[in-house]
Amino acid sequence: MKATRRLVGAVAVLALVGAACGSDDSSSEAPDSAPADTEAPVDTEAPGDTEAPVDTEAPVDTEAPVDTEAPAPPEEEEYVPPSRGDADLVIWADDTRTPVLTPIADAFAADEGLDVQVLEVPFDQIRDNLSVTGPAGEGPDIIIGAHDWLGELVSNGVVLPLDLGEDAALYADVAVEAFTYDGALYGLPYATENIALIRNTDLVPEAPATFEELSDIALGLLADGAVDVPLAIQQDPGDPYHNYPLFTGAGGYIFGQADDGSYLPDDLGLDSEGSLAAAQKFAEWSESGLISKDVSYDIMNESFSTGRAPFAITGPWATGGFADAGVNFSVEPIPSVDGGTPQVFVGVQGFMISSFTENEDLAKTFLLDYLNTEEVQLELFATGGRPPAMLSAFEQVADDPIVQGFGLSGQQGAPQPSIPEMGSVWESWTDAYNLIFTGSDPVEAFTSAATAIRDKIAEG
Repeated sequence: MKATRRLVGAVAVLALVGAACGSDDSSSEAPDSAPADTEAPVDTEAPGDTEAPVDTEAPVDTEAPVDTEAPAPPEEEEYVPPSRGDADLVIWADDTRTPVLTPIADAFAADEGLDVQVLEVPFDQIRDNLSVTGPAGEGPDIIIGAHDWLGELVSNGVVLPLDLGEDAALYADVAVEAFTYDGALYGLPYATENIALIRNTDLVPEAPATFEELSDIALGLLADGAVDVPLAIQQDPGDPYHNYPLFTGAGGYIFGQADDGSYLPDDLGLDSEGSLAAAQKFAEWSESGLISKDVSYDIMNESFSTGRAPFAITGPWATGGFADAGVNFSVEPIPSVDGGTPQVFVGVQGFMISSFTENEDLAKTFLLDYLNTEEVQLELFATGGRPPAMLSAFEQVADDPIVQGFGLSGQQGAPQPSIPEMGSVWESWTDAYNLIFTGSDPVEAFTSAATAIRDKIAEG
């Protein structure tokens, strides 16, 4: 398979992610606007009427003493990770990966005459607790984690570089790029994920050659009353993560990249010529009815599951539901936009070494000699559902058409930026899409967003 970026690993039908791009894949729900750990804006208000009904006719004793202070709700108990005890080497892993890693750690312990422990820590607790427990000597030597943690971890000096040497060539380029920060590699990749185009093969038997052809087909089906949602791509009200392949296909970019794939925070591209042209395309797609700001994840999921949408742009977290609903579908790369190649955001998970470890050499030996194998990559895929980042391992699971489809889509992708500056992007970018979808000038929307993002970055 050929592509501008060589990613043979992508997401499988079994892969499940939390809300993205993100990071706890034990959840069955899709991200609201970006994978976890990207600091995307989150709507914390639950829907519904929050006011309880009041009986205005009930008698009230106005002379009775009233305690105006309601009892405070119990404080949420702070998570405390398990103690490392006297172990020589400790690995923190979530409940999905722990069963795979434990026998490997036991074998390493037996070979080296050491006490090696795999301690189960919830995925969403690993990053923060590493920074807390590490300086006190109570933290792990090795963690599993997402590549988009690197901006924080490297900046805070809590992870160490890892030299894979010639073995770097065993892995998909995009996986190695994802764990490269400021020119240094910081992780051993084991899994990847990304979105793709999902096509209802009963409604659209042949894959469109271009996005323009896709648009014509989708809007034609809408005009005929055959579908309700021509392109099921979640917005509610704007979604930079899911829009990214269309944004890049139309000529846009968010941060420039160095030759090694590292992102350049000084090169924000949201108001570049290509990005402003992409903004205008989104205005056209909104005006034509192809893309709607009102499509949430639930609407995307329901419309495609019921055969009322011919196309969806989503990830493998949704495909299991489509299959359960009896929809015949195909997974494939998003076709070219005005001749441009769409790039999806690719998320990568891997193993990282804590800078607080007192056994750096042991940690490196465990990663390079015991986890850096095709067998382990396949076991992690079978348990967690994320395709292997190692090329030879992926080739053994890529006969599944869904895995293959996400893989082809990922070949066109780029690592989701892990630089801290990305945290300043999501909110303003989301607002810009919402402005476009509600009729504002697209060039002004993206230009204003770029100014706001630069100001946020400058403020630190």
